[in-house]
Parts: sequence; structure tokens; C-alpha cells
Amino acid sequence: MSDNFPPPPSPPHRHQQPPWPAPPGWDGGPPPRKSGAGLVVALSVGGGVLTLALLGTLLYFAGQAVMGSSPGPGPYSSGEALPGQEPVPPPSPAPTGTEAEEDVRISACTVDSLTAWPAAGMEIVNGSGSAADYVVTVEFVDQDGTRVADGIVGVLGLAPGQSAKKKAQGLEVAPGDVKCRITEVLRTASAGCVPSRSTFSPRASVTRG
Repeated sequence: MSDNFPPPPSPPHRHQQPPWPAPPGWDGGPPPRKSGAGLVVALSVGGGVLTLALLGTLLYFAGQAVMGSSPGPGPYSSGEALPGQEPVPPPSPAPTGTEAEEDVRISACTVDSLTAWPAAGMEIVNGSGSAADYVVTVEFVDQDGTRVADGIVGVLGLAPGQSAKKKAQGLEVAPGDVKCRITEVLRTASAGCVPSRSTFSPRASVTRG
């Protein structure tokens, strides 16, 4: 055979028939069995996840019960430091001494014979522990309690235990007898501390004009 011609095609394979006939009802044998390994793995994983979820829930509720039964920290007192802060020292006690109103008294209550203006003689004694400035307000009332005039007097830098005498002058005409009443005392430390103010029921001294 010449090399220029292709080889002849191979004869087709024929299906081999079994040498004996198949029994009635036979369809070629039982179907192949499917493997159950995938189902077993899925069930195992699902059961593990469910177990972990139940265990986590039990642990959570147990922790909440323990936290609810344990006592919490008590409230902080005014002098106790908060976490991360320096302790705050308690405030210093106020300096001892008299009240501002106790430092002032009326020594005289008069009416000028020429002008008919009322005046009050004041005596101020510094009962505090440091030098102080005073501003004292006085009112003048008639026998019926009607205000006739007002007066004011001030003292600067009065040393502790020292006294000063001043006169509070009214600038209105007083009709005869008057009463002199202290209505307010303002005492301020000369160094610029917070003032000590006293407003109280008036004290009176009566004189005839």
C-alpha cells in the first residue's frame, strides 16, 4: 500500500450482548448507594453550634446574677477623692469673732436745734480677728414709726479690738422727737476678703429735739 493513501477506518465496536437473556423484572441491578458521610458531618456541626449557644446563654445569666447580688461601691463623701483625682482638703473653719451687728451701737440720738436735722452718735468696736472696714446705715423715724430721714457712716481700716466714734447725719427736718435705728451693718476685711453683712431688726435710741 502506498504511503499516499490514509489507512482504512477501524470497524465500529459492536455492543456485546450477554450470552443469556435477562430475567423478568431485572432492570440492570440495584442503583449505587449514596454516601451518608455528608449528612453525618452536617448533623455533628449543627449539634455543636447549638450546644455552644446554650452554654453561652447559661454563662451570661449566671454572670448577671452574680453581679446583681454583689454590693456596689458606696457614695463618695465630700472629702473623699474620686478615682484619678487628688483628695480635696476640707474647708478651713471660719475665723472666730463677733457678728458685725454686735460691733456697732448707738451712743446718742439728737436733733439739731438750728436745722432740725436728726443725727446719731455711733460707736464701732472691731470684734473680728483682722482689720476691717465698716459701713453702717441708720434710719430716723418719728414717734409713729414713720421714716423721717436716713444716715450713713463709714470707718476704714479699724484694727482688731480698736474702737471708733462717728456720727450719722440725717438731711431731713425731724418733727420733734425721733428714734434712731441701725438697719444694716456691712463689715469687710481690709485685705479684700468677703464682706460680712448684717441686716436685722432695728435698735433704737430716743431723744427729744
